[in-house]
Parts: sequence; structure tokens; C-alpha cells
Amino acid sequence: MTEPSGGSENKHRRPVVVPAVALTAFTALGITALLGGLGEAPEAPDPLGPGAVLDQGRFDTKFVESRVRVEKAKSRWEDDKRFVELVFDVTNKGNETAMVGLPPARPDQATLTSFAGSLVKITPAFPEDAGPFTYALSKGGETRQLHPGVTSQVIVRYKLKDNEQPPEKMTMDVAAFEFASTFNNVTPEWKMISKEAGDKVVPEIKARVTLPVKKGDAS
Repeated sequence: MTEPSGGSENKHRRPVVVPAVALTAFTALGITALLGGLGEAPEAPDPLGPGAVLDQGRFDTKFVESRVRVEKAKSRWEDDKRFVELVFDVTNKGNETAMVGLPPARPDQATLTSFAGSLVKITPAFPEDAGPFTYALSKGGETRQLHPGVTSQVIVRYKLKDNEQPPEKMTMDVAAFEFASTFNNVTPEWKMISKEAGDKVVPEIKARVTLPVKKGDAS
């Protein structure tokens, strides 16, 4: 009996060649799927530098500079004090007086409506005993209030230890505010724009600001 016509089942099959570009594309798609799909990657905050002005909703904020400031000793028994300062020109656009406030110790604690409360993260971090110390400058001296329609210079400062060198730069993650009602209060009020992150509520970062530290002859 003769064998049926056609190729033998024992013939070797040709290998399929997949271009490297295709493999790269498949890999990228796989990683994207693991991360939650296309279009869902978090947007990077706007990068800003010295002199930039940011609309924070409740405030218009100009990031003036970061610098080393020396306070001379008032007597020979005291030592000079050195600080790293962040300097802002802040305009309160609301109808009520706002507080200068303090930067939060952690992002999930940034729930206040103060200006400095919107400085969600400041890098590098300083020890607790170094500050921060905050105030605004007015004609009568220092104040902790920001009046409606008024532009005030705000200082956020950290004390340097003896022989401690100041950082090369300071970076801030900055949040914004919105005037809106809440579930518990139908009367609109200023609140920080936030989002859920796991079981916590954290501020949305609108801008990342980097200021080189001006040392002069104070370092």
C-alpha cells in the first residue's frame, strides 16, 4: 500500500522570528497593564523655580528665593544664629483673614487652610528642633495673619546647628485650595484640594518648586 501524497509529518517547522521592537512594545504594554492601564499614570507636578508665581486658589504666591540669614549675637555671651529661609510674596485673594500657619509634618496632616499648610513637603528635611518657624512681615513688625487683598512677605525658616552646612537647594511640593461646599457644610469655604490615597486623604500636588540656597558669605 502506498503512502498518501503530501509532506511528511517529520519535517522541521521554521522558527518564527519576532522583531525586537515588537517584543519591546509587548513588554511596555504588559507593564502598563500592571500599573493600571493607559492614561492613568499620575501627572508630574509643574516644575517651578525662583521668581515663579503660582495661583493657589486662595493665594497668589511668588517664590522669591531661598537664602542663609545670620542673626548677630546681641551680646558677647551669645553666639550668632544661622537660618535657612524660604521667602514668599503671598497675596490673600479671599474675603477673610488667613493664617500664615506651619508646614505639615506629614502630607496627610496638611488639612488646614493656612498658607504654609500648603507647603506639603519640604526637602531636605530638618530635625524637629530646627523649626520650622514662620511669620509674615508688616509695617508693625512680624505677624501671623494674611489680610484680604494684601500682599505680604512670608518667611519660613529653619535653624542651622553650629558648623552645619546649608543645603544646596530647597524643594517644595505645593498644594492649592478651592472655594466649595462640603458634605458637612453646604456653605462654601476654602479648603485644600485633596485626594484619597489608600485609607488616607492627602493633598494634590499642584507644583514642585526648587530654589537654590543663596549662601553669600554666611556659610
